[in-house]
Amino acid sequence: APAMHENLRASWQSAQAWLVGYYLLMPDHLHLFCAPHDASFTLEKWVTFWERQFRRLHKDPNARWQPHPFHHRLRREESYGDKWNYVRENPGRNGLAQNAGDWPYQGMMNSLRW
Repeated sequence: APAMHENLRASWQSAQAWLVGYYLLMPDHLHLFCAPHDASFTLEKWVTFWERQFRRLHKDPNARWQPHPFHHRLRREESYGDKWNYVRENPGRNGLAQNAGDWPYQGMMNSLRW
C-alpha cells in the first residue's frame, strides 16, 4: 500500500487539469475531492489520464480501478469540510485505525476553494 499511495500521488501531480484536495485511500476503494483547473478537461478525461499514469508507475497487474466509478459533485450548500470529516473516519469505522489521523494513506494535495 505505501507504493500504491506514492504512485497515486505522483499520478495526480502529473495530471494538473483537475486538482486533488483531500483524499483517502482504503484497501478496496478511494475517496478524493477534486476541482477543475482547466475547464476544457472533463472529469472523466482527467480520471482516465491519471489512471493511465498510475498504471505506468505501479506495475502491479492485480491493481485495478472500478470500471464505472461513482462521482458525487458537491453543491454550494454542502460543506467540503463536513464531507471530508465523514470520509476520513472510514478507517476507524472499518477497524483499520484507532483514530482518523492514524491512517497513513490519506492527505491533501492542493487547497481547494468552493
